[in-house]
Amino acid sequence: MKRKTNERPPSARQKMINLMYIVLLAMLAMNISSDVLNGFTIVEDSLSKSTANATLQNQAVMREFAQQDSLNHEKVGEWYAKALEVKSMSDSLYDFAEQLKLLIAVEADGKDAVVDDIHNREDLEAATQVMLSPKRGKGQELFNAINSYRSHILDMVTDATQREIISANFSTEVPLKIGALGKNWQEYNFENMPVAAAITMLTKLQNDVRYAEGEVLHTLVKNIDVGDLRVNAVNAYVIPTSQNVVQGSTFSARIIMAAVDSTARPAIFIDGQQIKSEDGWYEVMCNKTGDYSLDGYLELQTASGTLRRDFSQKYTVVPPAATVSNTMMNVLYAGYDNPISISVPGVPSNLISASIQNGNGTIKANGNGYIVNPSRIGENVIIAVSANQDGRRQSMGQYEFKVRQLPDPTPFIEFKDENGNTQRYRGDGTAISSETVINSNGVVAAIDDGLLNIGFKVLSFETVFFSSIGDAVSELSDGAKFSNRQKKNISSLKRGKRFYIQRVRAIGPDGIERQLNTALEVIVK
Repeated sequence: MKRKTNERPPSARQKMINLMYIVLLAMLAMNISSDVLNGFTIVEDSLSKSTANATLQNQAVMREFAQQDSLNHEKVGEWYAKALEVKSMSDSLYDFAEQLKLLIAVEADGKDAVVDDIHNREDLEAATQVMLSPKRGKGQELFNAINSYRSHILDMVTDATQREIISANFSTEVPLKIGALGKNWQEYNFENMPVAAAITMLTKLQNDVRYAEGEVLHTLVKNIDVGDLRVNAVNAYVIPTSQNVVQGSTFSARIIMAAVDSTARPAIFIDGQQIKSEDGWYEVMCNKTGDYSLDGYLELQTASGTLRRDFSQKYTVVPPAATVSNTMMNVLYAGYDNPISISVPGVPSNLISASIQNGNGTIKANGNGYIVNPSRIGENVIIAVSANQDGRRQSMGQYEFKVRQLPDPTPFIEFKDENGNTQRYRGDGTAISSETVINSNGVVAAIDDGLLNIGFKVLSFETVFFSSIGDAVSELSDGAKFSNRQKKNISSLKRGKRFYIQRVRAIGPDGIERQLNTALEVIVK
């Protein structure tokens, strides 16, 4: 084979080290202690016995699975199919390991070799040839098979301890030790490995396969109840969809026996008469209001006789009604998105709908509530509520609200304090520094009375200053902000002096422009 042009030839020292390594391997091959080889044989025999016992246990579980599936395929079929899948995967890897053991034995002793009675147990070349030969080596195939098996088995195991054990047993990571540097998994495990050790390693793999197979089979068994019904822990229950029923709709309830097998349903008797029911569902039309009780009993045939359990469930039929409340107050404001809440007792919100009957505005769902925006002032809004009851639309009533114009907002100065928090100066007799006023956002207007918090856009405002002789000097703002002339006048004010903000013009979310009658007194500190 030609050497690559950029590859450095080995040094004389490296050649000597390689030769010494070959000589050392030859010496090891001639001097492997018979005690060591016998030790491998002892471990091999122990693993084989353990594997045989695990195989018998797994076969017993599979026989139980097959029997239960024949008795109740509806319940057991799904889990039995998974058990067969696990067994097939396990047998495949187990048989592959057995084939590799035979190939190694034949490589060591010839075509008449017997795996359980290998003569050349100390042979260092047989495992290397079978597993690592460039053309016929099986090491990579075994590596892939173990990884695939581990992945599929772990998908079926939920217990954390079991997952950790199985993951460790089927690990294909090469340990970080000096002798393993530069080797892949198959080289680390089979290169120059005595036949006795290689056979023992494959037997351990077979033992791990049967252990993992057993753990998964026992996990699958837990998904079915293969025992008899424990009647001393069984009770009858009625599970209604709602204990409050709207007049004209139906009362629905599921009648069950706790821990009952879904494939062996009990007979249901109400008022002494057996009823036909799918999955225990019972429905009765409710045309009259009042308090009612659903009484009856269940009967289930068991191996020890007939099991009976009585049940009783009270429910109330109420007249159709909805609750419509304005989230903020008792009136709705024109041109504004008024949040309201609508509910019907016993009916989920997604089955409730609302509309405006007289066309005064719009209504639309918004999260858990609704938004109503009236269009005409002075004309009431009529909201009609309906609910989906058993697939049909039923009216739940109409509700009327007065419509008013949004009230005028209050002007104030908005600024940031030393902590960066937004504050509002409302002219309530307290003082504020001239620097704070000049650096503020100007004049803001909003309805902020604890019920409403509605912002308005300030268009303009005037400031009134008084000269030393008492003359009033008015200055017009720059929109919502203080003009340069206003700022100059504010900065010239001495401590304790004051000025006034008046004639504030603002426009609200209803689109109506208004001039506020409120004046804001500002005291400078």
